[in-house]
Amino acid sequence: MAITTFPDAKWLHAIAAMAFVAASVPHATLNAQSLESPDTINRIVGSEVGQEKTNTAAEARKVTTAIDRTRENIAAVRKTSKLDKVDIVFLADAARTEGGPPPAIETKVKQHQDDIAELREEIEANALLFNAIDSRRVLTEDVLAVEFDAPGKVVIYAAAKPPS
Repeated sequence: MAITTFPDAKWLHAIAAMAFVAASVPHATLNAQSLESPDTINRIVGSEVGQEKTNTAAEARKVTTAIDRTRENIAAVRKTSKLDKVDIVFLADAARTEGGPPPAIETKVKQHQDDIAELREEIEANALLFNAIDSRRVLTEDVLAVEFDAPGKVVIYAAAKPPS
């Protein structure tokens, strides 16, 4: 009795062997560049990225004004391709772990929830802004508003704690 081997069986053995070798190799870090270095962040983002930690009482008026202007800021985010400075304002007492934003800001967020959801999508689609917030470990779902302070400068308000 002769045993015949199908040509496809050889490929199957080769693929199985390669899978075994790949699985047995120690996991290597896949990050080509670390976002720990400010120089690396500035090269990737192309803008200076600053951060500030504050509480919502100190910034409540600015945040609510920025939330009211979300519709027009969506268009600005969509068009933004270069900035001199990106400031991220961490509203630490408004983080989810702290119970979320205070009632005045929460009311504004609910009034503009569709616009804020669209703003977050535009931030995710904008490489410059997404990499800026990602470099500070801010999730887009924590962004409450953006404000274009001056030409070439944007302030992003986030209900989050700064990275430790």
